[in-house]
Amino acid sequence: MDKLAIGGFLLAVLAVAGGFVIEGGNLTTLLHFPAFLIVFGGTIGAVMLQTPVNQFVLGIKMLPWVVKPNLLPLEHTAERIVHWGTAARGSGFLALENDALSEQDTFLHRGLNLLVDGVEPKTLQDTLDAELTLERERYLRGARIFDAMGGYSPTIGIVGAVLGLIQAMTNISEPQLLGLGIATAFVATIYGVGFANLLFIPIGNKLKSLVHQRTLYHELIIEGLVSIAHGENPRNIERKLAAYHPG
Repeated sequence: MDKLAIGGFLLAVLAVAGGFVIEGGNLTTLLHFPAFLIVFGGTIGAVMLQTPVNQFVLGIKMLPWVVKPNLLPLEHTAERIVHWGTAARGSGFLALENDALSEQDTFLHRGLNLLVDGVEPKTLQDTLDAELTLERERYLRGARIFDAMGGYSPTIGIVGAVLGLIQAMTNISEPQLLGLGIATAFVATIYGVGFANLLFIPIGNKLKSLVHQRTLYHELIIEGLVSIAHGENPRNIERKLAAYHPG
């Protein structure tokens, strides 16, 4: 569980709500379901309209990563690669066959099997690089749906405010109801800007950061397996992979 992400969101919400209360506002005035429906529903609908189904579904599936990111075992995988390099140098690539067959990580499984099959180092690198590029772009496209939400949300909030003002103007002959209607109308603008800057844009940026971390992990795998394919000294491989460890 990513406590920093959860804490950051709570801090942002509490800061905004707390400031509003300190200024004398009443939090119940911010609770307005029609405004929420217009902004949230309109934003999701607009993004669904512009996004291919597979990309939209992937983005929603990635959403849990924000609070529960996958832990990438960089150091452990680097140690395993060095071990495989030692085994391959002493007994050949076939010594890695059992590990290749039992490997659970899909990317590592494919790379090890290519290595055991004896493909040329350049072919190994080109194949894994192509797979990495396609995977990275696919996940980034999924993350970008939240950037799109962050772009549409404030505008939909303005639409909600205008609709609220239109409704409020029907009570122009009753000043008390008119004032209440205008206050309610601007709640939609708060929702639009708030969702964009406290939720959608931060989520998109967090997911893109996690995709880049995943890419770094796979680059470590490629670097290690290609080095093994070249028959490099395991100590040299270890030094190369140490650069990928987080500081």
